[in-house]
Amino acid sequence: MPAWLFYSILALIIYGFWGFFPKLAVNYIHPMSALIYEVGGALVIGLCCLIFVDFRPDFNPRGVFFAVLTGICGMLGTLFFFAAASKGKISVIVSLTALYPLITIFLAAVFLKESLTIKQIMGMVFAFIAIYLLSSGQGSPYGN
Repeated sequence: MPAWLFYSILALIIYGFWGFFPKLAVNYIHPMSALIYEVGGALVIGLCCLIFVDFRPDFNPRGVFFAVLTGICGMLGTLFFFAAASKGKISVIVSLTALYPLITIFLAAVFLKESLTIKQIMGMVFAFIAIYLLSSGQGSPYGN
């Protein structure tokens, strides 16, 4: 099995738990509090990585800038995800937010000049249809 596939499967499994645990957390605490505790969990992983690189992480100003932007976007997205999880059905919310690659594909096409095939464009069209179906289904996504 290629390394990328192995790591992708691990990420898939862990992201599945990542999408499920917030619903449990916000059943007991406010979304902002849940985010604070999630950051604590992230710090544990960050410290493990720091140890793994012998306390000498790579440094390049552009790389650091984009890594910090990644953290900011990730935490803001997580905060909004937690807020949604506290108000609605996690099965719908996870499905809807899991369509975030649409944004990534658009940004990659515009800024990195990555080309899109007809199949990829059709996939994006179906993803937009999925957003419509997920958000409009039977009543509201909140089970009302």
